[in-house]
Amino acid sequence: MITFVVCMLSLSGSAGTMADSVILYTPYTKISVSPGQSVEYTVDLINNTKEIITADLSLRGLPSGWNYSIKYSVYNIRQLSVLSGDKRSINLTIAVPVKVNKGSYFIRLVAGNICELPLTITVSEQGTFKTEFSTDQANIQGNTTSVFTYQALLRNSTGEKQLYTITGDEPPGWNVVFKYNGQQVTSVEVKENSNASINIEVDPPDMIEAGTYRIPIHAANNSSSADLILESVIKGSFGMELTTPTGLLSTSITAGDQRQIELVVRNTGSSELKGVQFSAANPVNWDVTFDPKKIDLIQPGKSAQVFATVKAAKNAIAGDYVTNIEAKTPEISAKAQFRISVETSMLWGWMGVLIIAAALGSVYYLFRKYGRR
Repeated sequence: MITFVVCMLSLSGSAGTMADSVILYTPYTKISVSPGQSVEYTVDLINNTKEIITADLSLRGLPSGWNYSIKYSVYNIRQLSVLSGDKRSINLTIAVPVKVNKGSYFIRLVAGNICELPLTITVSEQGTFKTEFSTDQANIQGNTTSVFTYQALLRNSTGEKQLYTITGDEPPGWNVVFKYNGQQVTSVEVKENSNASINIEVDPPDMIEAGTYRIPIHAANNSSSADLILESVIKGSFGMELTTPTGLLSTSITAGDQRQIELVVRNTGSSELKGVQFSAANPVNWDVTFDPKKIDLIQPGKSAQVFATVKAAKNAIAGDYVTNIEAKTPEISAKAQFRISVETSMLWGWMGVLIIAAALGSVYYLFRKYGRR
């Protein structure tokens, strides 16, 4: 809508004409904005009279809490003079607060007692001055080795850019990390009327009891704040022990032979152990196989039996060797170190005896044959 207001002046005691008038003009007099925005007008003060006019400039009807400025060039002004037949342009800025009611507001730009320009500002939505912290999934379930990851949204519903410090009131032993744009942060800057996506990683202690734990999260600065309550539901703890029925972790073997070792896998935690797999770190040219190769499930407080068959290298020298056996699930692992003594094969012992006997026999034969000559 293009609107201007013609203000008639009384000159030399007679009524003015259209040519003898003062006009306040702006092309847009009815504007719709959101809370927290500023409206900027360019207003012309046109002097069609035959005299210099000097007008005091002000706003009437401005609601409480709203602010404005009137500038000519780079200067804030409250009064403007215009030569006869000339015009001057001013910049009028009206700042709409964030906390404002939805509706239309009627304001007048006044040029002293000479002229007025009606302006209408329509606020399109109900305004607030607050910060919001929210998440679509505040409750996550896992175990003691899980890292709970929450996607949170921090909204700045104020009319200014805000720097928020983010903190957590986690229980003792817990660790909370905040990430923004992939970087670990302790504070986040959010533009006015904008959102920031925050990743919150919550790591519970490994030996914590099963239960539901609340973690309050705070985003705050000097002017606004918001809280978010997260819940981490711990299903149970994981614990596993790998040993033998007697607890003895040593045995002996003959070079080139194999020995079967009975193992016991105990579930010492409060959660099920699923998919227990086995592996071994062996001496060079040794081999270890397991039966069964995998245990599907061990209930809390229960144990399972597995047999490890250790085969020593044929050329193993007599002495002590170490084999590390590991039982592992995606959540936890347990290791047992076995000391295995290698003994020389009895075959080699008997062969040594036979070689010695043969040597003695040869000496005896040579002595009988050539000894009397």
